[in-house]
Amino acid sequence: MVALVSQENFPALVSRTGRHLQRYTKAGRRQVVGCIPYKYKSNKQDFLDIEEVLEVLVISSQKGKGMLFPKGGWELDETIMEAASRETLEEAGVLGIVECALGEWSFKSKTHDTYYEGYMFPLLVQEELDFWPEKNLRERKWMSVADAKECCQHWWMKEALDRLVNRLRSQKQLEEEELASCILSFQSKSNL
Repeated sequence: MVALVSQENFPALVSRTGRHLQRYTKAGRRQVVGCIPYKYKSNKQDFLDIEEVLEVLVISSQKGKGMLFPKGGWELDETIMEAASRETLEEAGVLGIVECALGEWSFKSKTHDTYYEGYMFPLLVQEELDFWPEKNLRERKWMSVADAKECCQHWWMKEALDRLVNRLRSQKQLEEEELASCILSFQSKSNL
């Protein structure tokens, strides 16, 4: 699914508020979704490890001093991927391609004495907006994977980041194996 929308399509950007459309599990746990916005510093072919060229976008928390990835409530009138894209736009001001889910986590809220179900997705950033709904409420900062792991306040988001890095590392390895196979095939045909 592609969730790419131009900034001109938004006459007034405002965040959704309230919980009247909020989704809950049968056990009564609030469902939240989020994204790890990412991009590459340079041509991703010229590196040894994915972490050398990968940058992720973190935002400041509204309730505390820490940094985290954009996330918020999944509402009844949207798909899970639409919710993840919306939350990322509202909180971080970026648009891009929402990719396959990284997983599902159960965690206890730091501010409420309740458990939540959280779902995280990678979002390959295509556009970084100058204005977005929570621009005046949050800072956003691009950083390395190592720095993001150090400053992110939620263990489950750090785990999602590890899964993203491992997925991208595996994809790179598959691409390299396919290229090597093509080269060998071409060389064997040219020797005939």
